[in-house]
Amino acid sequence: MHAPSAQPSNDKPKQQGKAAFFDIDGTLISTNVVHAYAYYAKNAGSVTGMLRRTASTALKLPLYGVLNLVDRKIFNEVFYRSYEGLSEDRLLSMADELFEDVVQAAIFPKAQDLIDEARRAGCRIVLVTGALDFTMRPLARHFGADDLIANKMQFVGGRATGKVIPPIIEGANKANVIRDYCEKHDLSLRYSHAYSDSASDYAMLTIVGRPTAVNPDLRLKALARSYNWPVLDLR
Repeated sequence: MHAPSAQPSNDKPKQQGKAAFFDIDGTLISTNVVHAYAYYAKNAGSVTGMLRRTASTALKLPLYGVLNLVDRKIFNEVFYRSYEGLSEDRLLSMADELFEDVVQAAIFPKAQDLIDEARRAGCRIVLVTGALDFTMRPLARHFGADDLIANKMQFVGGRATGKVIPPIIEGANKANVIRDYCEKHDLSLRYSHAYSDSASDYAMLTIVGRPTAVNPDLRLKALARSYNWPVLDLR
């Protein structure tokens, strides 16, 4: 007797999903983390505290500018010290006000169209930013994003310590968090997209199979030209 022949399997290999990872500041909106802090400093405390924080921020702007160009990780560590002592409840409650008063008007005209196009292509929409999570949640809701990956401020006794909970979401480290995110959610890096305006996000752009330079700075524009990446202007 012959053993019964094996029946061909009708099971198809599971196809991985894909995501579209969007930087925020400069890519989807024209404001940045300094604008957000200036709003909180002006509205989150006493008049004396407001004047002190506003003056301190103005004096440190040149330093912030240099650090932002040289090392995003150090910039984040230094910049977020400015939040030390601010009330957690007040910061969280002001996030919606910040969105309505500042962020919403700063959204680039074609940003929603780009996100909608990625969604129609079957991508999970993920915002990836060095800004603080509570600051960007209203924007994530506005865009209908599936997830938000952002820095998290440490609070102790209801007050900000000025320290960011590791890992710090910044230029080079964005690639690591994107890789981990894709592994966790069974998404394909090869078929995923990434969008950024800055050469500091080079690692984030190169880790995916479909990078795009959006409103690029001069360095990113040169890199996009070298690698033949698409270039978009959402302004």
